[in-house]
Amino acid sequence: MKSFFLDQDIKEICENLQDDIKFLENKTIFIAGVAGFLGRYFLETLNQTNLVNGSNIKIIGVDNFVSSGLLGEYIESYDEKWFSFKKLDLSKLQSFDIKDNIDFVVHAAGIASPAQYKLRPMQTFDVAINGSKSLLELAKLKNSRYIFFSSSEIYGDPDLQNIPVKESYKGYVSSMGPRSCYDESKRAGETLAYVYNNYEDVHTNVIRPFNVFGPGMQKTDYRVMPNFAFNAKEGRSLEVYGSGKQTRTYCYITDAITGFIKVFLHGISGEAYNIGNPEPEVSALELANIFVDVHPREVNVQIKEYPDNYPEDEPSRRCPSIQKAIDDLNYKPIVKLKDGVSRLINWVEEF
Repeated sequence: MKSFFLDQDIKEICENLQDDIKFLENKTIFIAGVAGFLGRYFLETLNQTNLVNGSNIKIIGVDNFVSSGLLGEYIESYDEKWFSFKKLDLSKLQSFDIKDNIDFVVHAAGIASPAQYKLRPMQTFDVAINGSKSLLELAKLKNSRYIFFSSSEIYGDPDLQNIPVKESYKGYVSSMGPRSCYDESKRAGETLAYVYNNYEDVHTNVIRPFNVFGPGMQKTDYRVMPNFAFNAKEGRSLEVYGSGKQTRTYCYITDAITGFIKVFLHGISGEAYNIGNPEPEVSALELANIFVDVHPREVNVQIKEYPDNYPEDEPSRRCPSIQKAIDDLNYKPIVKLKDGVSRLINWVEEF
């Protein structure tokens, strides 16, 4: 079966981090959600680092495979000398019997696809709340750094004066709506990180990713990037939901993983960081036209109503300020949108 990654992407991440990755040598990282889209990139990046540099980075991973799909099939194929795995459901409170020292506890578990969290609202909420409580207790016990993967959706639908949105923006989010199980659970997960940082002396960081995409995204994810890429491959129209005027910025996976690991290593205790690409901000219709321009075959675009399995009420704009990540982490994305789209298309075409 084809790899879930592009080899050049993994090498690129390692090259981006060559001045930072040495700080992970001989460290142990606990990753919840290790079989998911982001978790597998962490694994592959650290596997490459161990193979090339002999870094002796160890990972303890947990996942329940609810939303990982094919990504989870080969999760146990990594070298057991540095990787151990346990199937575990973090939507329920857990205690961990781990004798090893742990340097980083990473909460990347969650149900992030709108189509999937519409089907599993309670589990979506619980994995952010119960999962955070369980993992924060582990970080407290092991005196570890704790990193929580939140979402750009915690900002809701900012007014024009707050775009590009900074980490200090408090958000404009509905607590009762089709997306609330995801948005509000991420906000609550951030609150738990804040409480443990301020009252339990745990070094915590919150990461707010902005529209990360790349190889490994699933056809059944129903987010715009895999939707467009797989529809084009199958000769179907690119389906733009709603008006097509909603705008986003998109961050290719190599830039995203680089930023995430920089937060692990250099994030200031108690702080949240936007990780994404601040430009270009494009509408869904403009993104579809980029696919038309880049794709090797002719494809059509169709504007249609939201399908029943996709929750409406999505923010009209998402565009981050990453000045804080630039200042604190020396982070700057480098992959252009058309280049990232081209890499995704090439991967999907061969998948």
